[in-house]
Amino acid sequence: MKAEKLYKILSDETRLRILSLLYRAGQLCVCEIVAILKTSQPKLSRHLSLLRLSKVVSDERKGQWIYYKINDEFSHKELLDMNLGSLIKKEPFCSDFLALKSEAISCVPKNSLAK
Repeated sequence: MKAEKLYKILSDETRLRILSLLYRAGQLCVCEIVAILKTSQPKLSRHLSLLRLSKVVSDERKGQWIYYKINDEFSHKELLDMNLGSLIKKEPFCSDFLALKSEAISCVPKNSLAK
């Protein structure tokens, strides 16, 4: 991916917030991201689709839930590390991270994770 395309992807606050959450959490289900960002699921899905098609994130289906994470094979991962690591002290990323840490947000019944 060309750097210009990556910067265009990163220029949207919602996508940057998604990536910041994934950077901190490792992986999250769509419903967890919706709850933290307080946005609609269709809007979030459009952003996740763009991130997935650009190979910035990857997804994994577990039962009826889809989990997203930053793609291990993403070629500009060091650029993401540098940028996303510095956002934790800035709003709204700080509030997102606090919500991620403090709220018990989950759409997955605990017993379904063992399967």
